[in-house]
This record gives sequence, structure tokens and C-alpha cells, in this order.
Amino acid sequence: MIGNEQRDWIAAEIRWLTRARGSDKSCCPSDIARRLDPDAWRDWMPAVRDAALTLARRGEIDICQGGVPVDPGLSPRGPIRLRRRDC
Repeated sequence: MIGNEQRDWIAAEIRWLTRARGSDKSCCPSDIARRLDPDAWRDWMPAVRDAALTLARRGEIDICQGGVPVDPGLSPRGPIRLRRRDC
């Protein structure tokens, strides 16, 4: 189980990478997981996706499929990309 400190760390990494890429580019959740743990990144994927959903529901990022933002309330399945949302 992942604790609050790890959730905060994951969210900070998502914010950092989406900010670094800008609102016109996206990143794969695996990019975040690889930054967290290059050797066991697959183990981090569920937590990264959960953190991304939380940030998307707060309006901080977009979760995209096929370049189009999807409703984070629907918990999208399949490949997703994370993109900074310009406010």
C-alpha cells in the first residue's frame, strides 16, 4: 500500500514533468514511473495512474487518449497520456 508521502511524491513528479513539457506536449505515465524507480517502474504504474486521476479531477492536468482529453471521472482504461492544463 502506498502512503501519503509517496502519493505526494508521485503527484509532484507528475506536476514537474507536465510543466516541463508544457501544455502542447504530453507524457506517458510510464515516464513518471521510470523517474520514481527505473528498475521496478512497472510496480509504480497503478499508483501513477491513480495520482494522475486525482490531479485531473482537481483540474491540474488533462488525461488524454488519442490527443483528446477524457473525463477523469470515468477512470479511462488503456493507454493514456498526461498533459498540463493551461488555466
